[in-house]
Amino acid sequence: MKKYQTLLFDADGTLLDFDKTEYHALKLTFEKHHIQFTQEIFEIYEKINKKLWKDFENGIIDKKTVVYTRFVELFKKLNTDDDGILFEDEYQAALGEGHFLLDGVHEVLAKLSKDYELYIVTNGVIQTQYSRLKGTDIQKYFKDIFVSEEIGYQKPKREYFDFCFQKIDNFDKDKALIIGDSLSSDIQGGINVGIDTCWINPKHDKKPQDMDITYIIDSVKDLLEIL
Repeated sequence: MKKYQTLLFDADGTLLDFDKTEYHALKLTFEKHHIQFTQEIFEIYEKINKKLWKDFENGIIDKKTVVYTRFVELFKKLNTDDDGILFEDEYQAALGEGHFLLDGVHEVLAKLSKDYELYIVTNGVIQTQYSRLKGTDIQKYFKDIFVSEEIGYQKPKREYFDFCFQKIDNFDKDKALIIGDSLSSDIQGGINVGIDTCWINPKHDKKPQDMDITYIIDSVKDLLEIL
C-alpha cells in the first residue's frame, strides 16, 4: 500500500532546468543591450540575486523588490547607466521562453500521476512560471499550481502552505510529501508544516545536522525508486 497521496513539487531545480534557462535568458538580454555577457558579470549577478531571494524567503523584502533591484544593483557594480528596471522586464520575457526540463521529468511525472495527486509549489514569478510550464507541456500532470506571487506568501512560510492545503481536496498531512532542491524554502517549508520532505541534492551537499529530512535523492528520477 502506498504511503503518500499528495506529492508537492517545487519547479525550478526540481522539474525545470533553471540554470540553463537563466543563463540563456541573461545572455540574450545582455546581447540585446549590446553588453558582452562574461563569466565575471554572471558571478556578480548570482551573488546579488541569491542574497535578494534569501531575504525574500525570510520575509525581509517582497518579490517586486527582488526582481526590480537585482539588475539596478548589478549595473551599479558595473558602473553602467543601463536601466535595470527595463532590463528586468526584458529578462523576464526571455525567461518565459526557457522551456528546459531536467532529465527524465516527463517520464517520472507520467508514471507518478497515475497513482498520486501532483501539485506544483513555486516561489517563481507568475507570468514567467506559467509560460515555462506551458511550454514544457507538464501542466497536464498536475491538479493545480500554486505560485507564491498569487498567494501573497512564499515558501517556507506556514501561511503559504496553509493556503495550498486548503485548496487540496481531502488533504492529509500524513500522506503528503514535498519534493524540492532548496533547503531553505522547500525542505524547511515542509518541516515547518509537519509533512515529509524529499531533498533533491545532485551535488551531494552536506546535510545540515539540524534538519530532519525524510529522503535525499540525486534527481527527480530517483523518486520512482522510493515511492
